[in-house]
Amino acid sequence: MLIKEFVLTFVDFCAGIGGGRLGLTLNGFECLGFSEIDKEAIKTYKCFFDTSKELEFGDLTQLNPKSLPDFDLIISGFPCQSFSIVGKRAGLDDANKGQIIFHLAQILKTKQPKFFIFENVKGLINHDKGRTFKIINELLQQCGYAVQSKLLNTQNFDLPQMRERIYFVGFRKDLQIKADFFKPLTNGGGCKSLKEFLNPSPENKFDTANPTFIKYLNNKYNKNRIQLDEILKRDFLIIDTRQSDLRIYENKSPTLRRDRQGLLYSFKGEIYKLNALEALKLQGFGELENLKSKIKDLKSSDLLRQSGNAMSVNVIKALAKRLLEVLCG
Repeated sequence: MLIKEFVLTFVDFCAGIGGGRLGLTLNGFECLGFSEIDKEAIKTYKCFFDTSKELEFGDLTQLNPKSLPDFDLIISGFPCQSFSIVGKRAGLDDANKGQIIFHLAQILKTKQPKFFIFENVKGLINHDKGRTFKIINELLQQCGYAVQSKLLNTQNFDLPQMRERIYFVGFRKDLQIKADFFKPLTNGGGCKSLKEFLNPSPENKFDTANPTFIKYLNNKYNKNRIQLDEILKRDFLIIDTRQSDLRIYENKSPTLRRDRQGLLYSFKGEIYKLNALEALKLQGFGELENLKSKIKDLKSSDLLRQSGNAMSVNVIKALAKRLLEVLCG
């Protein structure tokens, strides 16, 4: 229909460590620049990607949209803490993070790129009894876009992580794209085995005799409910200690989170801590060439936090592929 002859360009806003970028570039899209304010995330982003010939926009809220180059697509995982189930749920009234969507809308109005892909947490859908979701949809439509949205789960896209996120895809109205964008993506493409993403190593062994862990196993939520001996008999069970009640997952991981670590897993009678490389792979960053060497000088604690805050690469990869199908169909 439109674009077989040239490369689609994009800008990466609220870029994090580049999960959205990677999903797009794996489909041949070209990044012109990125915006991120977390210094450690920027450090990781630049370890992952060669940004030497790209623009670095800094703080999105301080950006004059007219200063941006022309581009075809915006991708952004606008900050989700204001809408998250585990956050304060301040929503659009959050004077800082909740307002990012309005800055993105101003860029859409001014630059009128052909498309956008936005991502946010599941909690956005029902925030303020659905009013926040309705306002965002109307705002994006007022910018001149036909907007479609869908709740997708990362575990349906070849990544064994239960991670539900709402995705917005917008097409500039003059393109007159009528396709049901998400229909082929509803069920995704399946899920690989968890063991393909985990690499038990001695330095990540967890001491099950740790007094804090023993106390946790014997708290009022877990006592006589969880038998550690039974867990140790099986390989690759995920053990989630991030909440008061310990939870066990078989062949899949619960949602990785920015501010809560504490995922363990069983292997050959031992317990291991989920490490940074494993967390990145569960978000799809295994698609990066030489990932292990790229992160060797980065702090593990930063990478775990950043992984929990990233877009799932495989989901964006599938959205980008679908976008190309719609455009060329």
